[in-house]
Amino acid sequence: MKNLEIVRSTFKEKFETEGSVYFSPGRINLIGEHTDYNGGFVLPGAVDKGMLIELKPNGTDKIRAYAIDLKDYSEFGLNEEDKPAEGWAKYIFGVVRELAKRGGKTGGFDTVFTGDVPLGAGMSSSAALESAYAYALNDIYSLGIDKKELVKVGQMTEHNYVGVNCGIMDQFASIFGKEGHLIKLDCSNMEFEYVPFNPKGYKVVLLDSVVKHALVGSPYNERRLSCERVAKELNKKYPEVEFVCQANFDQLNSVKDLVNQEDFNRAEYAVGEAERLRNACEAMTKGDFETVGKMMYGTHWGMSKLYEVSCEELDFLATVAEEAGVSGSRIMGGGFGGCTINVVKEELYDSFIAKAKKEFAEKYGHEPKVYDVVIGDGSRKII
Repeated sequence: MKNLEIVRSTFKEKFETEGSVYFSPGRINLIGEHTDYNGGFVLPGAVDKGMLIELKPNGTDKIRAYAIDLKDYSEFGLNEEDKPAEGWAKYIFGVVRELAKRGGKTGGFDTVFTGDVPLGAGMSSSAALESAYAYALNDIYSLGIDKKELVKVGQMTEHNYVGVNCGIMDQFASIFGKEGHLIKLDCSNMEFEYVPFNPKGYKVVLLDSVVKHALVGSPYNERRLSCERVAKELNKKYPEVEFVCQANFDQLNSVKDLVNQEDFNRAEYAVGEAERLRNACEAMTKGDFETVGKMMYGTHWGMSKLYEVSCEELDFLATVAEEAGVSGSRIMGGGFGGCTINVVKEELYDSFIAKAKKEFAEKYGHEPKVYDVVIGDGSRKII
């Protein structure tokens, strides 16, 4: 496994001993964006890139952590008042605190980590990091916390220690990923099924705009609040509708005069996205990836015009994909930069990549990065 040697040698060098090694993957999401916190379905899959960590209890009440990629060290305690200053260390600290809230008592430990999930590309490196530590600590300390609860540990780390009110999709995909399958996940109740994913004759590829997105703070949380305000009005009229993704367009239109235009636009995107995901799943079972692709384009332009989380570079990449005959292309991840995910016929792959690189570089001064997608397994112990 890539980076295994680096992790092992760094841990030995820093702590003069050997620990246990765990891996958690990043993820792609074929369709179903910003539906997770709106009570809808998502369709993610774990990828073959992720976070690799080594750790070992050290018999103290201190965590000693080293971030290999950042060449940065942090030492902190286990209690609420011991929150570290370093942004990356808050993820590890948050996981320890969230496990403790669930009765999962850990001690101090030494750890190092590295990752090959492209940062800022919308593949959720943060969820991979949280999942790796939640899974590893649960295993090493025999905490007996089930995997769905470990998903929540990662999610609440984001909420309470990082400042992103994220849904559960990223952590769920990281922990429950399965090779050759996507996960159709109902984010309102965490029920899921594995959907075989074998797009014969097609390739799935990410084009990274190399525009970094920061989800911490207002843009992400504002959109969530918009949808929650609409859901509140829907719920008054339709008690069975708790989240906007549970509504249909007729129901949504019936509350249009009760909400502002911006909030309505956000909800309109979410209701449409729930419908697109249902259509894409149905098409996928028939091997109809042209219909899946059409749904993806619908997602992209909905995210661009209604949800307003795209950016010029991503709109440009989606437009180039359409011109090149790519079956489906859309922003992947929260938005504000990162990647497009593309479903492209194998015979068009080379010409599409060449066109995207050339035209993007001419306009923006650098080529997009290209990542071929391989769907892999979820969190696991390596050694």
